[in-house]
Amino acid sequence: MTDALSRMLADKPYILADGATGTNLFNMGLSSGDSPEFWNVDEPEKIRTLYRGPVEAGSDLFLTNTFGGNASRLKLHDAQHRVHEFNKAGAELGREIADASGRRVIVAGSVGPTGDIMEPLGTLTYAIAVEMFHEQAEGLKAGGADVLWIETMSAPEEYRAAGEAAGLAGIPWCGTMSFDTAGRTMMGLTSSAMVEMVAGMKGARPLAFGANCGVGASDLLRTVLGFSATGTDAVLIAKGNAGIPKYHEGHIHYDGTPDLMADYAVLARDCGARIIGGCCGTTPDHLRHMRAALDNRPAGPRPTLDQITAALGGFSSASDGTGDDMGPTRERRGRSRG
Repeated sequence: MTDALSRMLADKPYILADGATGTNLFNMGLSSGDSPEFWNVDEPEKIRTLYRGPVEAGSDLFLTNTFGGNASRLKLHDAQHRVHEFNKAGAELGREIADASGRRVIVAGSVGPTGDIMEPLGTLTYAIAVEMFHEQAEGLKAGGADVLWIETMSAPEEYRAAGEAAGLAGIPWCGTMSFDTAGRTMMGLTSSAMVEMVAGMKGARPLAFGANCGVGASDLLRTVLGFSATGTDAVLIAKGNAGIPKYHEGHIHYDGTPDLMADYAVLARDCGARIIGGCCGTTPDHLRHMRAALDNRPAGPRPTLDQITAALGGFSSASDGTGDDMGPTRERRGRSRG
């Protein structure tokens, strides 16, 4: 247990992660279509503000502003030559905020998908994917990230490539996938198949794995239950969106209230997750309520699907993707989430 995250997991029964990056940057003035990673260099004070938000709300871990910091994504902005610069800067700002907090806070270097489709359906080869992720990982490591945080993946090959890159860089890693297509990832992976994939990985395995983003909090917790049902003893991650996106007055608004996300956080813990955070739409205000709920509400038994939908709303699909677990379709149940 030489790395910071493993030490924290040994000391704490659960860890509160952060919330959204893009949502909060848009609220600061980032324009749609712009690359957030430029702000690591051009607008450092705004990135410091972004990082302070979850830390001051009580998060134990936050992600760097480097989700799209690989060469393929940055090439869209003619910045593929700045991968190391942007990632190092994003991690350095994170290290600064974490070290000034007066307590232990984990800086997790965010690594998102390349945006390309892997062979044989697309043109991205496994070797090139490893090379791109390795370049990004080295930048994050140089900037002081404690752990690589591979997230929002849909293809198992790309997930494995990013994990291999973390191993090449000599930095521990965690990895989540997005189960946003009727209980599966876009490329068809189920929750149980992810557990099997991680267990069979060669080389450096993730310190923790799980799900992020997706459709809504209910769907994400059904996926976490799918992980737990396999009997895995791995550290599980739950990082769900703050409700469902709605288009309102020219922008996207997530309808999950802070109280709903507090309920989600407790349910995530009871589903078996030990690293719990939010994704799209999750603000520091949501995180404060999640922190208070996790700290003050006692742990309970593993919730049923009906208990999840009663608290958070119905599922977006009848099945969890495996065909073995039929749940209610999305409908409002219990109190309003809006």
